[in-house]
Amino acid sequence: MKLSDFDYILPPERIAQTPLEPRDASRLLVMDRRTGALTDTVFGRIGEYLRPGDLLVVNRTRVLPARLQARKIPTGGKVEVLLLARKGPALWEALVGGKRVRAGSRLALGEDLEAEVVEALDGARRLVRFSRPVSEELARIGQMPLPPYIHEQLQDPERYQTVYARETGSAAAPTAGLHFTPRLLADLQSGGVDLAEVTLHVGLDTFAPVQEEDVRQHQIHTEWCQLLPAEAARINQARQAGGRIVAVGTTSVRTLESAASDAGEVRPFEGLTDLYILPGYRFKAVDAMVTNFHLPRSTLLMLVSAFAGREQVLSAYQEAVRREYRFYSFGDAMLIL
Repeated sequence: MKLSDFDYILPPERIAQTPLEPRDASRLLVMDRRTGALTDTVFGRIGEYLRPGDLLVVNRTRVLPARLQARKIPTGGKVEVLLLARKGPALWEALVGGKRVRAGSRLALGEDLEAEVVEALDGARRLVRFSRPVSEELARIGQMPLPPYIHEQLQDPERYQTVYARETGSAAAPTAGLHFTPRLLADLQSGGVDLAEVTLHVGLDTFAPVQEEDVRQHQIHTEWCQLLPAEAARINQARQAGGRIVAVGTTSVRTLESAASDAGEVRPFEGLTDLYILPGYRFKAVDAMVTNFHLPRSTLLMLVSAFAGREQVLSAYQEAVRREYRFYSFGDAMLIL
């Protein structure tokens, strides 16, 4: 498989810069993966395509306000630090943007907070040690880490969080879930669609483009995920009763598939996953998927292509461009059945 196999042309004006209000006003493109048939609707009507007994699996991770502005000591050069994963009380893995930020570089973040780069990792990744623990201060000193293709300022930081986000730890939002409202979730549950939760803290791979032309050579980074025993039992019970397991977002897909046996039963799981899903992968736990429209040449597009067929997915994307759907994090969504 070549990287160019997962390319498509997207006019810049199709990249959504701001979220719609209300959340469930986004459009929804429903794909039947058996036939390739496409149906236009709005997200608030997703329940028309679900059945009593189906189970939605959502990722309850919460995004850290993890983008920090700093200056090099003593030169004053500008540096941007994007926290990715906490490695100790004051030690973080981060993406660091700036000129000549090497091991030993010292950074100033405000009047009374400093940091030192203790190790240069691959690419722009660095291990950074702060002069004190910063987890509790991020709401004060940090900014929401919006993707680089979003140029508009986000007025309400909560719009880059799902309504069910509770476990803080992500460097980016699980964006398929941004379309749900509390009322929509309540309506779905009153109609017999159950809800289960997983946690996957979105990390570096969201920001790491695939460089290798042979996509099988790409090294995916690990992300921490968790499936609790009660949630695993709920998922297995739904499947045994004939319900469909509908993963909300690629993060829920990766968590479920990391926890699944070959027979399709999910087991409690907690730890790191480096599951890299490419066409040819046999899905064991996921029957349907809610997902946004993903960047060309990305591991997320590869995952969706594995689920619904590469040619079929790229054809649907081309049709979504023609029908003027909004793409990427604040864009519209697909339901793949």
